[in-house]
Amino acid sequence: MPIYNFTVPAKRIFESNILLIICCAFYLAWWLLAFKPNGAIKGMKTGWLLIPAFAAGLAAIIFAVRGITSSQAKAALFPNWSLLLGDIALYIILLFITRLLFKRPVTTELFLIVGWAALALSEIDTLYGIGVFSHILAVIFVAVVAAGTLMNFICYMLYYNLGKRAGYFDGMIPLIGVALITLSISIAMLSA
Repeated sequence: MPIYNFTVPAKRIFESNILLIICCAFYLAWWLLAFKPNGAIKGMKTGWLLIPAFAAGLAAIIFAVRGITSSQAKAALFPNWSLLLGDIALYIILLFITRLLFKRPVTTELFLIVGWAALALSEIDTLYGIGVFSHILAVIFVAVVAAGTLMNFICYMLYYNLGKRAGYFDGMIPLIGVALITLSISIAMLSA
């Protein structure tokens, strides 16, 4: 379906996805330069890349929330508020697991991993509810997001136990994964 045929909620979700991909691209560019095993570029020479990453990420959240909340969904994969409450519970559980059981320093990335999962699942639920995605396609994307979230969490847990070079590549995996999953959802929207 061409973007000009999208309903307002679908259009906002699509725009959100484009913004999230841009966010990932800037964040990845920063990571590639600032954490390079040899010759890392520190300070504002690379730090400025986090400004458009943050701006695009914040705009992506705003667009997604506007699309999700403006929809007149006729169906749902998840009960009302279950994604938000599940997201909060998951974050608290993972926070305790990472800090208390594994003694890993808690960083912003844990919040981003869990937040992205909730946002992506909310988008999928909305796209199913407004008829853009079939039930089967929505369930497939739920599984993809769950697998991506697990992969991101594994990378998060492994990071401090890896050498500099392995950690450098480990840090790229979640950003590339989120961008590819988000791109896949966007392509599926255009193909629906």
